[in-house]
Amino acid sequence: MPDFIFLHHDDASGDGGLDWDPYLSRLREAGVFQGGSSIGRGECVRKMGRAPEPIAHISGFIRVTARDLAEARALLTGNPVFEAGGTVEIRELPMG
Repeated sequence: MPDFIFLHHDDASGDGGLDWDPYLSRLREAGVFQGGSSIGRGECVRKMGRAPEPIAHISGFIRVTARDLAEARALLTGNPVFEAGGTVEIRELPMG
């Protein structure tokens, strides 16, 4: 099964006080949780030329296993960012 990454944007109401424990416990119990973290400050670099600024609105990520995009989308139920009206970007991670 492919892995997907949920990129959490920082546009959820009450973003600082979201309760992640029940959601992460449910993903772990289902055997689909592959990791995740909040994302702090950083920088973009490139060998030559000027690099763009980092994307500031992404605040964290979760990696899950799912059969397809539809199943990954279904795993958003209970996601604190999603449930608070925030944006979660879903991307499939290439296998290999």
